Amino acid sequence: MESNPKQSISSLFTPSMITMMLMVIFVGLGEKLAERFLPVYLLAIGGTNFIVSALNGTDNFLSALYSFPGGYLSDKIGYKKALVVFNIMAMIGFSIVIIISTWWAVILGAVFFLSWTAISLPAIMDLVSTVVGKDRRAMGVSLHSLVRRIPMALGPIIGGAIIGYYGIVIGVRISFIIALFLAFIATIAEIYFIKEPPKKSKAPLRLRETLHNIRPELRTLLISDILIRFAEQIPYAFLAIWAMNYNGITSLQFGFLTAIEMTTALLIYIPVAYFADKTQRKKPFVAITFVFFTIFPTVLFFSHNFWMFIIAFIVRGLKEFGEPTRKALIMDLAPEDAKASTFGTYYLIRDIIVSIAAFSAAIFWNINPATNFFVATGFGVLGVVFFAVYGKDLKQIETETVEIEE
Repeated sequence: MESNPKQSISSLFTPSMITMMLMVIFVGLGEKLAERFLPVYLLAIGGTNFIVSALNGTDNFLSALYSFPGGYLSDKIGYKKALVVFNIMAMIGFSIVIIISTWWAVILGAVFFLSWTAISLPAIMDLVSTVVGKDRRAMGVSLHSLVRRIPMALGPIIGGAIIGYYGIVIGVRISFIIALFLAFIATIAEIYFIKEPPKKSKAPLRLRETLHNIRPELRTLLISDILIRFAEQIPYAFLAIWAMNYNGITSLQFGFLTAIEMTTALLIYIPVAYFADKTQRKKPFVAITFVFFTIFPTVLFFSHNFWMFIIAFIVRGLKEFGEPTRKALIMDLAPEDAKASTFGTYYLIRDIIVSIAAFSAAIFWNINPATNFFVATGFGVLGVVFFAVYGKDLKQIETETVEIEE
């Protein structure tokens, strides 16, 4: 009998999945209270546009470096212990920003907290792949992505209200105090409620070994993804500055724009995941999400009032159309006994290269915002075209393999 989306979702609510989702909400909410406002905060405490760009570049570069050890540690000691370690790292980062109010303390704290998503993601994907069946993998990943957007929607609104009332400097520090408390609660919940099989596969320690797990089809996705992330990261650090400093958007309005973006993503996750799992053809869904990544910078450039920004952030929300499906495709193409380390290696390669775009973003921005936004769109076009021509999904690969054997 064919399953329906409601049955697929309800069967995923195991104690481990519920605890993981609560962790994502708590740590994510704390992180997102201030994360979107850090560029404005840096300028307020004496930073420059290059410091803003350096923060985003540091995030991308460290996300890359953390992805491999994050995946390795999950395969080696288990996703439960790995997630506890990663939460403690985030708490250290929050504490640094709370205690020290200088721009270099933000960069130092970012070493610990801004990359929490990257370092924990392989472990979370390992958990999801272990708990759910292969035929529900896109749904499981989508459920994580859906829950992850809840704090991404609420955090900037709450943080924007705090900052609007207390001011940018004091408001950001208060936000990090709340973040520290929420991360502590999430860590306690993980220790007591997340379960996992006692036996773990032996994870390869050498990067050279894990690189062999990046099969040709996965390399094609990786190249396309890199180009698309150039389109995302070149303007990313300047979103709040463009909205608030150039176009008069308030901190609370910017928080609502983020909520609109996340609400848009929430509305499309489950239907897309259901059809992706049902058809077993993930390429069209991934291609569509790449298109939305590409057009967002151009739409943003033409946004000069709150209503136009609403349209731009709806487009930004629609870029999540096939993001969970893309992650599920990575897991499909990764070996069964090394999914977390392969996932981490994929992100290691991607984010190291993409960090170049993040670090160089200020160069384009200092020419003018138009240069920044349209260069980003150009990279997106290249990524869409490359994936449309060369990209494959697991069903297509399996069909071609059968034809060759016959």
